Amino acid sequence: MNSKFVGTGVALVTPFNSDLSIDHEALTNIVNYNIENGTDYLVICGTTGESVTLTKQEKKDVVATISIANNGRLPLVLGIGGNNTMAVIDEIKSTDLSGIDAILSVSPYYSKPTQEGIYQHFKAIAEASPIDIILYNVPGRTSKNVEVETTLRLANDFDNIIAVKEAGNNTTQYLELINNKPKDFLIISGDDDLALGVTLAGGSGVISVIGQAFPKEFSNMIRLGLKGETEAAYKLHYKLIDVIGYIFEENNPAGIKAVFEALNLCQDIVRLPLVPASNALKSKIADFARSF
Repeated sequence: MNSKFVGTGVALVTPFNSDLSIDHEALTNIVNYNIENGTDYLVICGTTGESVTLTKQEKKDVVATISIANNGRLPLVLGIGGNNTMAVIDEIKSTDLSGIDAILSVSPYYSKPTQEGIYQHFKAIAEASPIDIILYNVPGRTSKNVEVETTLRLANDFDNIIAVKEAGNNTTQYLELINNKPKDFLIISGDDDLALGVTLAGGSGVISVIGQAFPKEFSNMIRLGLKGETEAAYKLHYKLIDVIGYIFEENNPAGIKAVFEALNLCQDIVRLPLVPASNALKSKIADFARSF
């Protein structure tokens, strides 16, 4: 089993300055904050990192800043995905992947391929990638679920497809994957609210959004879950459950950036078409942060 991805990974935000340039100082601080408080690995340039609004150069700069701050301490996962298979392969081949431990690749969005199309997309990526791949199923964003049979087919057919970040918020699908997966294949929760239950059921942990704001508590919760210490784990789960709801109330990552602003770690600035959290939501988040 690829144990470097067991536990808590966090889908890092990309902090921005008021002029919408990247705030590299804040990004460095967030990386250190997570490493010092128990996060197990870092995910770069995912949805939460607003990767679709970053230029190629900005993505390189973000990877460089995180790599320098990390200094080899934690495994790194880089988001490279899309609905143009050849473009994804070109990006993989043209990206410097030294120091990157795996690629997180989202299922094709918008195009709504069949399950066979999804399989062939990831087959082509697996054959082109020099490093391991974590599949990413998020039907709420892609509009197409990667069915259990498709994920398991990919898991069985390609040694470098090592895990799935499953974010369908579907408990039945999680349990079917856990029950039928190859021995060393990892089922990683992409749903913060279900992460503990998935871990207790035999999952390998989480790639979390809220975990980067409260890394000590969230990563401890997952560690307890991996050890089967249910009661202690659920105490932490219930401590965090309100803020998990808050950060997804309007959009991600506006919610998590509002949390970071309340914690004085970065500004709540996002790039269009996203807009910052409403004042009402920011007030709830600030109250939570003060009382936490």
